[in-house]
Amino acid sequence: MSGTHSLGIDRIACDGYGLCAELLPELVELDEWGYPIVGSAPLTGQALGHARRAVAACPALALRLDRAQHRAPDRQSPQRT
Repeated sequence: MSGTHSLGIDRIACDGYGLCAELLPELVELDEWGYPIVGSAPLTGQALGHARRAVAACPALALRLDRAQHRAPDRQSPQRT
């Protein structure tokens, strides 16, 4: 199993400051009201480091890193035909 992280938002806590979009423009875009929209792609390497800094800088503490454990797909033996 390998661990991955994804960016998450507490939509109730978010006040729409937009700092996350300034710090992570490649991962966060703002909707028409100024609230963040993030994808669900796993973060690795440099993107993960930038995301950690953005989470720490969020003035409303609404941005978070979610850790997910993914299992490798089970190998199945070939089917006989």
